[in-house]
This record gives sequence, C-alpha cells and structure tokens, in this order.
Amino acid sequence: MTGQTTVSQDPARGRYEIRLGDQVVGYTEYRDRAGRRIFVHTKVDPGHEGEGLGSRLIRAALDDTRANGLPIIARCPFVRAFVERHREYLAPLD
Repeated sequence: MTGQTTVSQDPARGRYEIRLGDQVVGYTEYRDRAGRRIFVHTKVDPGHEGEGLGSRLIRAALDDTRANGLPIIARCPFVRAFVERHREYLAPLD
C-alpha cells in the first residue's frame, strides 16, 4: 500500500469512505434510525484486501458515530467482527 489514506463521511450516500490518495478503495454503509446508526454493509476493493484498510475505515466510522452520541448497531458481519475484537465498542451495541 502506498499513498495517504483518509476516511470521510458521505451523509448523502449514507456511508463512510476510505481513500488511498484520490481513489475510494472502500466504504461502509449505514442507516440512521430512531437515534441509532445501523451499519449494514462494508466493502474494500479486492486489490486492497489484507492491507488493514477495512479496520481503519471501521474504527474511524465508529469513533465518529460515538463522537456524535449515536449508539452503534452492527448488522454488517465485518463491523460485528471488528466490534467483537475491539470490545471498547460493545457498550452501546445492540
């Protein structure tokens, strides 16, 4: 992996994106319902799998969600597995 990674939220599309330079190489989709953020799907481009980008993306998305006071619901298997490995995100998890 070369280049700088950044994570940003795209509220209009209901997702967080991770970029490598100017290229979107992954995203996690969410739905906001009843004051909660429900993570429903995560994808990293196959050419960048195994580089830790998915974990970087999910950590940033969960940190931002928490900073905005929203409980996290992990319906996406990748997000759920991340939360199980990083138990500090379990408290408000449904």
